[in-house]
Amino acid sequence: MFKYKYTLLLIFISLLSVSCSSDNAEDDVTPGIDKTANLQGLGDSASQLLSDAEFTSMNIEIVYVNGFAPSQAALANFKKFLEERTFKPDGIKINLRAVSSSGKAPFTIEEIVDIEEETRTAYNAGDEIAVYIYIADGKSEKDEENKLTLGSAFRNTSMVLYGATIDDFASRPNAPVKSDIESAVLNHEFGHLFGLVDIGTEPQSDHKDDDNEGHCNVEDCLMRASIEFGSGILDEIEGGRIPELGPECIRDLQAAGGR
Repeated sequence: MFKYKYTLLLIFISLLSVSCSSDNAEDDVTPGIDKTANLQGLGDSASQLLSDAEFTSMNIEIVYVNGFAPSQAALANFKKFLEERTFKPDGIKINLRAVSSSGKAPFTIEEIVDIEEETRTAYNAGDEIAVYIYIADGKSEKDEENKLTLGSAFRNTSMVLYGATIDDFASRPNAPVKSDIESAVLNHEFGHLFGLVDIGTEPQSDHKDDDNEGHCNVEDCLMRASIEFGSGILDEIEGGRIPELGPECIRDLQAAGGR
């Protein structure tokens, strides 16, 4: 069973906010390669992703539907974020591969799980930990008129970005550029893979958002469930500044073996 699935949400009201929710789905292990280490609960591999005690390198497999490739700027920002927070002396590599549309949009999390089973090829091997990221050509079935899901972390090494939703939001007047939105979603969801907040990585101080499980209550932190895209955060993103982890979240990651 999945522990939780956290999603990055943008709510279009008098301000824009970001939050995450939870879902459950069954895990299926197919014969052949041993996939069990990559089919665990969200946050279960936090210390393995952060430290070099067991894994000295990271292999990130990004599978995207044709037409929804992530921007090079977003990938560069994402890799920089990972290098700043992890100890991987043998490096972090990002491999991209295009696939055809599944035709299943809008997606349930169970359908994303099925797609991962069909398209994932990278699993933990030796001293290398593997992460799977799927960029979908549609939206989440949970989307509402004023609430859009941008991404979800749903296993210890698995996450999804809803590419069609990101495209739609990036095309709105006064919205941040697409590469910055992609960067924010990638970093936020990977923060959940790192076990933030209190979903596998123990908090070193009281900064949990009591109303939004898995999130931070520190102003301007990347892991907040609610980010105001007004004269503050919106201006920073438009200027090329991606929301960053707050000091409390960084201390949590350092205590768990990260930087």
